[in-house]
Amino acid sequence: MPTEPMNGPTIKICGVTRVEDAERAVALGAGMLGLNFYPPSPRALSVERAREIADSVRGRVRLVGVFVDRAAAEVEEIGDRVGLDLFQFHGDEPPEAIAPFGRRAIKAFRLDGSGSPDGWRDYPEAWGFLFEGRHPSLYGGTGESWSYQRLASIETDRPVLVAGGIRPGNARRALELSGASGLDVCSGVESEPGVKDPVLLSKLFAELRIADSE
Repeated sequence: MPTEPMNGPTIKICGVTRVEDAERAVALGAGMLGLNFYPPSPRALSVERAREIADSVRGRVRLVGVFVDRAAAEVEEIGDRVGLDLFQFHGDEPPEAIAPFGRRAIKAFRLDGSGSPDGWRDYPEAWGFLFEGRHPSLYGGTGESWSYQRLASIETDRPVLVAGGIRPGNARRALELSGASGLDVCSGVESEPGVKDPVLLSKLFAELRIADSE
């Protein structure tokens, strides 16, 4: 499995729909790219399109498939056809649904209320965890920020990614408040859903490189 090319926090650029955006994100230092397989999403990809994007950067970045309450057999088939490194389960999947994927699984949690998040301990096999604020109808890509500091109490040796409303200007702060090991960024670097903005991407990585050097 590829390792992250950028020192410091892991940066996952999610909702990639174009080869040029994938190549630009990797060149700037992304360690992970998210390919969306949730049909209602405006960033959803066909298997053929996802394979084209994956092939353009394969071996230089971790390729993550994003799924929402999808049957395990379908997830496995798509993973094999595209050549995915990791599987992000972004719905309400119970522990037994993702256990077969072991250390290739990222379990996402959409948080509401207040206080410290829980539930992640129920997924001991997972590679890592992703946390964002809950939206009433959307699974990721909402562009809405939340109280990132709620993650600061999590104690785990697995990677923790913070997501939701992260963009140039608050990315560094989101890492500081959450104590997360990485960021998941989607709409915060887009000009429209699924189209990554070159200027915003560059600003994001510049901000994080400055933070890392300090």
